[in-house]
Amino acid sequence: MREANGDLFEPPASAMGSGSGSGFSPGPPKSDSDFGFAFNDSNFSDRILRIEIVRDLPDFKSDGEGCTSIADWARNRKRRREEIRKDNVLEPVQFEEQILSCNMPDTDDGAGYENQDEEAVAMIEESPSDGVMSSQRLETFAGDETAQSGGISLTMECSAVLRVKSLHISSPILAAKSPFFYKLFSNGMRESEQRHVTLTINASEEAAFMDLLNYMYSNTLSASTPTALLDVLVTADKFEVASCMRYCSRLLRNLPMTCESALLYLDLPSSVLMAEAVQPLTDAAKQFLAARYKDITKFPDEVLNLPLAGVEAVLASDDLQVASEDAVYDFVLKWARSHYSKQEERRGVLASKLGRLIRFPYMTCRKLRKVLSCNDFDPELASKVVLEALFFKAEAPYRQRSLAAEEANGIHRRFVERSYKYRPVKVVEFELPRQQCIVYLDLKREECTHLFPSGRVYSQAFHLGGQGFFLSAHCNMDQQSSFHCFGLFLGMQEKGSVAFAVDYEFAARSKPSEEYVSKYKGNYTFTGGKAVGYRNLFGIPWTAFMSDDGPYFIDGILHLRAELTIRATPSP
Repeated sequence: MREANGDLFEPPASAMGSGSGSGFSPGPPKSDSDFGFAFNDSNFSDRILRIEIVRDLPDFKSDGEGCTSIADWARNRKRRREEIRKDNVLEPVQFEEQILSCNMPDTDDGAGYENQDEEAVAMIEESPSDGVMSSQRLETFAGDETAQSGGISLTMECSAVLRVKSLHISSPILAAKSPFFYKLFSNGMRESEQRHVTLTINASEEAAFMDLLNYMYSNTLSASTPTALLDVLVTADKFEVASCMRYCSRLLRNLPMTCESALLYLDLPSSVLMAEAVQPLTDAAKQFLAARYKDITKFPDEVLNLPLAGVEAVLASDDLQVASEDAVYDFVLKWARSHYSKQEERRGVLASKLGRLIRFPYMTCRKLRKVLSCNDFDPELASKVVLEALFFKAEAPYRQRSLAAEEANGIHRRFVERSYKYRPVKVVEFELPRQQCIVYLDLKREECTHLFPSGRVYSQAFHLGGQGFFLSAHCNMDQQSSFHCFGLFLGMQEKGSVAFAVDYEFAARSKPSEEYVSKYKGNYTFTGGKAVGYRNLFGIPWTAFMSDDGPYFIDGILHLRAELTIRATPSP
């Protein structure tokens, strides 16, 4: 929906409140823009709106009809989409004189709808045979962008008119609230000057439409349940009432959020999702899902069954708790293969949606090699993301931080590091004259602070001689002096009974030179699951290590380096 023509009478956003706080009552306050007294009052009206209510399609129910929950609303809406797709293959019946028909397949009367103003509104009930069939020719709107957007149906279906309601309306009030009505009353044609205006809606849309009309006068709604508010929201989008969309969005945000409701808010019609007024609602839904599935390992089946919009919300989060970005890549492939059986479809969704949410620069080089040979990725795309990742890994730390900062407010934050359980490392490998690798591990001051008094943090795995190794940083007790200190250890992942004799050296950058200074050397014959290291790498207490004027944190980062060299494989 386009909101360029906002409500002329709408109160400023500051007067409407922020929508948060336990004592907040959402919605516009009573003000000069409250024209509830003029609703359906001939003394303050210049036209008569004739609403023809036609029968729904056979076996057709509105989204909210009979619904007691968000889940029912979602199921009804999904079924209606399928019915509409089937019905669209039929040729519509054309009438010589068409009335303004606003059939809105995604709206209904809503469960729990109560018209609180029913007694105060005196409507003129007419039989279908009364009056002229149409007082506004739809040809006026042929080619109009509003009609093309789906808000107006350009054809009239052969549906029996069940009843007709006539209301006294004020065209300035409706035109000020809605670009739809503004165009209707000011298109410059002879019909726009006529006193009677006829609209046609489905019976299932009646309650939501009447509530919308009442809102355009009084800035209030009788709908209060989630299903009824959703119906009014979609109806407001059809008739371009931005303030009502904003009001419904605010009311829905103040209701308890569930997984079902969050997914439904992200699956609203595209025109609704694109509306600026609904962005706070969809943002809240994304935040809820991201927090709910922060640790995807706790809900593997639930996350795997999420629809595309839900998976996008989860994977876009910086706070996603995963072992490494390799795990995100593996999950994305698993999800795509379970939801899209055809390779062409998988490549499409990975290229346009999910591939952008994988932060390839933080994947291991071992996994990046697999990306290049993965048939689910378009080869050109795979080459592009892997090359970009390798260039990022080759950048200096300050440059990496600069790139991440540039994307801090972006949609696709491929250079922003997540809260990985295993810290990313940089690895330089050598084959000659001996198999050797140099591993760089950076830890933030905040990460080290969280290690006290007995915590530990692990690096991502790296490989040497075909075996997996890892680094682990600890806060532990110095056995001789009985104080806390910083320790660094090297371990080999458990893989059979293979033994490796390795020379290793630990180093750290230190002030004032900011060069790497060797702190500990040793050698060890590793077997699966074993680790070796030094409990007090810097030979100082924890408080001295963490002090602001200490030599080891440079711009808040502790820079560690480990060199590993394979000596010789012992005889079995």
